[in-house]
Amino acid sequence: MTQQMKRAPWGLALYVVLTIVLGGYFTFASVQGDYGLMRRIEIEAEARALREERDALNLEVAALKNKTRRLSDGYLDLDLLDEQARSVLGYVRGDEIVIR
Repeated sequence: MTQQMKRAPWGLALYVVLTIVLGGYFTFASVQGDYGLMRRIEIEAEARALREERDALNLEVAALKNKTRRLSDGYLDLDLLDEQARSVLGYVRGDEIVIR
């Protein structure tokens, strides 16, 4: 007859605890870490906001280019010139009444 040696349950318990701790760590790192899901969502939101800002700036640049072209020597828009002279320089025609 052979006798079976009983192992201490500490090895198995240590293995289970270590597996649970490592699994928890890697799960946390995959969600909250520097390269995790939450960081990815933040980056995508920031990229979306920057694209919207870029599009708004492109519209503003296009409007300024149009206004610059309309005031250039080759193409002069008299209505725009009159509007700019009134707003920037404060010009008023003689037949107008100014109300302040």
